Amino acid sequence: MLLGNLLQQMYNVVDTWVVGNYIGSDALAGVGSAYTLMVFLTSILLGMCMGSGVVFSLCFGRKDKQKLQETVGTSFLLIAAAAVLLTLVPLLLLDNILAWLNIPQEILTLTRKYLFIVFLGIPAVFLYNFFAAYLKALGNAVVPLAFLAVSTGVNIVLDLLFVVAFRWGTPGAAGATIIDQYCSGIGAAVYVLKRDALVRGAFVHLKLSRANLREIAGYSVFTCLQQSVMNLGILMVQGLVNSFGTSIMAAFAAAVKIDSFAYMPAQEYGNAFSTFIAQNTGAGKKVRVRSGIQCAALTSITYCAAASLVLWFQAKNLMQIFISPSKREIIEEGVRYLHIEGAFYCGIGCLFLLYGFYRAKFKMSPLKYRKAHRKENDADALKPFRTL
Repeated sequence: MLLGNLLQQMYNVVDTWVVGNYIGSDALAGVGSAYTLMVFLTSILLGMCMGSGVVFSLCFGRKDKQKLQETVGTSFLLIAAAAVLLTLVPLLLLDNILAWLNIPQEILTLTRKYLFIVFLGIPAVFLYNFFAAYLKALGNAVVPLAFLAVSTGVNIVLDLLFVVAFRWGTPGAAGATIIDQYCSGIGAAVYVLKRDALVRGAFVHLKLSRANLREIAGYSVFTCLQQSVMNLGILMVQGLVNSFGTSIMAAFAAAVKIDSFAYMPAQEYGNAFSTFIAQNTGAGKKVRVRSGIQCAALTSITYCAAASLVLWFQAKNLMQIFISPSKREIIEEGVRYLHIEGAFYCGIGCLFLLYGFYRAKFKMSPLKYRKAHRKENDADALKPFRTL
């Protein structure tokens, strides 16, 4: 799961590297602004898919195939509707979004072209993450990883071809990205539909019920908020960053990519932890849940401390991957950003674990938890930490 998420991030990182090295810092500033917006939009879909994945894991742990089939069809329709909205609304409001982000006039045209194209890839993001969430809920994280590995390789080739050889600029980088997104999305969908009779049955014998919809929406809405709230904060900061000009925008664009890569393992570890807790909760294995919490806390904190040290000492070298060493002002600003961000990774690692735990343990509705189980679940959560 970790390798898969890192490969998924490679789409935008490769764009950043190619644009920063072969087009220039102005183009990098435009792509960086687009990146924070796209991360926010796609985090909504990621959260909904992860929330549905928890429901799939619970059904799988209970060996309730009928309920699993029903929830697959219901969640697909729900998230597909969200994907359509997240594609059409940004396209219709593109000029308003650019104005709200304070995009400087000198990079307005290239940013607009890049965003228009990458918005068209949102349905592909939905397809891949929905079917990947289903496979991961059943314990299969290898197949989604394989699709991402192939599409990431294709992305690198197409980026170099479109930008370096054909000189299509930022639209070429955007085109390479969405082609690869559709390769992984359609590939994952075809694989699951061809190999899994239960999923095929979910679409052939589609059965919508208010109870299933309420359960899926409850998990999905709160998971969506968990996934998108931090990215919304970064997006809000992006508008302020853009007011300082293209040099600061370029530094922020490169530093955010490095930052995302650094904390991504902790975030994906929290997602895997959520699947682990949900499957074992569904199977009634409380002892395994408690020991898993201990293991997860120690592992996550150890990784985060190591990542903070690496970022502190290697921030300059990492910035030079995306920015020419001659652009000293841009590199210095990026290093300052990374030193501040990296100091708090242990806290964010614990936050991702708590997200994963509460997502898996509580059957949340949009209005309230199920009060009857809240105290019992909280007590289970605290026991392993008392002996840690």
